[in-house]
Amino acid sequence: MAKKLLIDTDCGTDDAQAIMIALASPSVEVLGITCCYGNTQLENVCQNVLRVLQVCNRLEIPVYQGASTPLLGASAKNDYFYGIDGLGDVPDPDAPQLDCVQKEHGVMAMLRMASEQPGQVSLVALGPLTNLALAVKLDPAFPKKLKSLFLMGGNTESRGNITVCGEFNFVTDPEAAYVVLNEYTCPMYIAAWEFAFRSSLPWEFYHEWISLDTRKANFMKKIHAYTLKLVQSKNPDFLSPGFVSCDSYAMAAAIDESFVTEAIETAVSVELNGSLTRGMMVLDMKDHLKKKSKAFVMNKCDLEKFKAFLVAALK
Repeated sequence: MAKKLLIDTDCGTDDAQAIMIALASPSVEVLGITCCYGNTQLENVCQNVLRVLQVCNRLEIPVYQGASTPLLGASAKNDYFYGIDGLGDVPDPDAPQLDCVQKEHGVMAMLRMASEQPGQVSLVALGPLTNLALAVKLDPAFPKKLKSLFLMGGNTESRGNITVCGEFNFVTDPEAAYVVLNEYTCPMYIAAWEFAFRSSLPWEFYHEWISLDTRKANFMKKIHAYTLKLVQSKNPDFLSPGFVSCDSYAMAAAIDESFVTEAIETAVSVELNGSLTRGMMVLDMKDHLKKKSKAFVMNKCDLEKFKAFLVAALK
């Protein structure tokens, strides 16, 4: 049977790559896509998801509008790594309009789909975790209705990509990340920032991948050009580790569990109060927190399978 996935996203360019991996997989049924602010404002996120679905000829998949701000306060500073609109600032005048978005709120759609198919739906979270936190607060039994949760976010070695010690998705809404890591009791698989960075692909692969002669590859090349130019102008050395498609690691694990070849099983939480560490993920390796639920923090993966997922996404 096809794996049933519900995707929650703040659709920037790496989210687009992850979504396209799911849409290309014959073993996956995408039930719906819920949208959250993050890489860009909520309206842009919804528009971006529709653009991805259009280029993949999958506009029948329902798209839902979710949270537009964090649970508390304002969003963290955004450097718009993927452009102001999240997809490289190359608008498409023929893109579907926002009237294609479903009227049902994204959080309510999450709760409904999990209740309709208890134990069958895996949730893949690619952005700030605000929608997921709201869902468990509305229905504390929601996590038990999920088959599993795969998320990209957090960090394991206090290596920040937006603050000194914080990864973007968690720092954007630390309270939401705290709620999810502490109240979701379903099997949880985490692709953290350092894991993604260590699992980069050679730039030679990237250039071959992006040069495939297909409509999808042309789309990806266009929307990713902004980010390539940005990192080259800011720090040429940034390119040396290789191509990192952050959200795609969580999606690859959701599609094929054997993609993850090594994981750390541990309790996890999030620091909320530290002046330098707010939003940082905490790994409770010595069980000080006495939590029953553990997470699987990805540590190593099959990069050949990852390449195959990416290539299939653009064919």
